[in-house]
Amino acid sequence: MKRSTKILLPVLIIVTGFAAMLLLLSFRTEPPKRVPEIRAKVVETAIVELQPVQIRITAYGRVTSAQPVKLYAEVSGTLEEGSVPFKPAQSFSKGDLLLKIDDRQARLKLNSLKSDLMTALANVLPEIKVDFPNDYQVWQDYFDSCRFDEMIAPLPETDNPRIKLFLSRFNVYKLYFSVCDHEILLDKHSFYVPFDGSIVSADLRVGSTARNGTLLGEIVNLEQLEVAVPVQVEDIRWIDKEQTVTFGSSEIPGKWTGKVTRIGSDIDTRTQTVDIYISVQSGRNASLLNGVFLEANIPGKTIDNAFAVPPRAVYDDRYVYIIVNGELARRDVEILRRETEQVIVDGGIEAGDTLVIEIMQGVAPGMPARSKNATSENRGR
Repeated sequence: MKRSTKILLPVLIIVTGFAAMLLLLSFRTEPPKRVPEIRAKVVETAIVELQPVQIRITAYGRVTSAQPVKLYAEVSGTLEEGSVPFKPAQSFSKGDLLLKIDDRQARLKLNSLKSDLMTALANVLPEIKVDFPNDYQVWQDYFDSCRFDEMIAPLPETDNPRIKLFLSRFNVYKLYFSVCDHEILLDKHSFYVPFDGSIVSADLRVGSTARNGTLLGEIVNLEQLEVAVPVQVEDIRWIDKEQTVTFGSSEIPGKWTGKVTRIGSDIDTRTQTVDIYISVQSGRNASLLNGVFLEANIPGKTIDNAFAVPPRAVYDDRYVYIIVNGELARRDVEILRRETEQVIVDGGIEAGDTLVIEIMQGVAPGMPARSKNATSENRGR
């Protein structure tokens, strides 16, 4: 075979194969281009219903007695036992005798004065019997009622100046008021409690000698408990003193209620808060201890024609997303108040709007969207 034939034959084969490939490609049809499908974003929504919304304020504080009492001795003497042990943490009931200061000398002095009063009455009775027989029985009955183991009764009243003259001449008035004075002094030897409570501290124990002005201890009234909670200045205007406050604690089980009794007038310059004092309706509830830390849920005033929005649904404190005609739309709103669990909106959205209440990321107005709630109705505004 010639040399030129050997060279041309492979070239011819390649050219022929390429031509056949082009011929086959000409018979191939292009498939139609697929247009990407735009899917609507499925979001959680809520239908806006404008209605009264109550402000809620949460604050924290410790329980304290509204009536702590320090006990001071007003007389001198040795401390004696009462009806309950005078020791810290000891509970007591209304009317219990906490402790007593030796009153033997005071009692003897009082009885001596009563004896002098009775002597004076015995001397004046014959004068009254002769000159004023109609009034005699009244004063005789009073004389008979005098007892050394009982408090003196009030003197009979009289408008007769001559009877008053007799009483003054025999020192009846002077002795009567001396008896009353020493009865008060005798009462200061005994410490009876007028409420249910507990002993906080006992500075002196039984057997110690007390002097006038000595601090004996401190007690608290457990019938009147209150909580002082600091509240932000801007929240003061929303507090409704007529509403019932509820309390809870992470330290002890139980729920309690109370009322706002007073609002402080001074601002803490460090925290910009004002103290609110709330009474606790507890009585002698053993589960509520003096000093326990409580969470106070204070109902506030009610806002008409408002809507409570979850905090996650509000962006940059100024707008929300709604669904309008199957698309996301951004709507500026007027925020009245922001709370931990809700944001109160009173402008920018209307009743019937479909509000998106879940966190939206990577979205833009105009994107297709539909509600997860089958009953939601999209309505444009």
